[in-house]
Amino acid sequence: MSMSTPGPERVPSSVKVTKTSGQGKPPAGAPSGKKPGSKGPAGKGGGKGRKPVTPVKVAGSRNWGPIAVAGVVVLIAAGIIGYGVYAAVQGSRDWQDKVSEIAGVVNYREQNNAAINDTSHKQGALQYVTSPPVGGAHNSTPQNCTGDVYDAPIANEHAVHSLEHGAVWITYKQGLAADQVNVLKTKVEGKDYMFMSPYAGLDKNVSVQVWGFQLKTDDVNDPKIDEFIKDTRSVSALEPGVSCSGGNTTTGPVQGTGNGAVMNK
Repeated sequence: MSMSTPGPERVPSSVKVTKTSGQGKPPAGAPSGKKPGSKGPAGKGGGKGRKPVTPVKVAGSRNWGPIAVAGVVVLIAAGIIGYGVYAAVQGSRDWQDKVSEIAGVVNYREQNNAAINDTSHKQGALQYVTSPPVGGAHNSTPQNCTGDVYDAPIANEHAVHSLEHGAVWITYKQGLAADQVNVLKTKVEGKDYMFMSPYAGLDKNVSVQVWGFQLKTDDVNDPKIDEFIKDTRSVSALEPGVSCSGGNTTTGPVQGTGNGAVMNK
């Protein structure tokens, strides 16, 4: 059996597959790496990229209740503190400054009138520079001023001595209607260092006085009357702490006559 001589060894040919084949198209079935119609990544050398979508922030609804409550608390606290400061300042002010600021009040102390400043005790009828008087020489016996209401004029000489003790003297025009007199009574009855009486020839319906200060008004309900009393009662005394009891309780002019001689206090 004859053996044939082997020919040259055949090497199988290989086909190089590129990205394209045929007419430059990718082989059928080969993955393209991107979806049809999609654009390449943005950046240098690439196609136009899709603009990034800005996320939309959704703010949750704010609960205003606690904020409103906190605001109210702050306002109340500020008001309390402010009033405390105001009250402290007011409380530290001198009573004379307070009463001097009341509309219609006349401050005779600042006039430094010798006739009003005179605190000597004298007998008999005396002359005064104001009507009703707000100070000056006076009788040694004060008018009782423990909430006393007199239905007839009293002696100036006794009344002024009561002013020296810090009493508030309310006087009213003779013939004033009874209901208006009753309004004034409620300010006096049962209150120490207070007394009242009608006054002949008064130019206003009401005149309220302490030593050196006077307020006149036609209205018995004038709130300035109460303010005057609050600012002056007792603290206006030239002789602080002296009782308003045990004094004269009669009405009419000063009893007895004298030559105005100075008496020992």
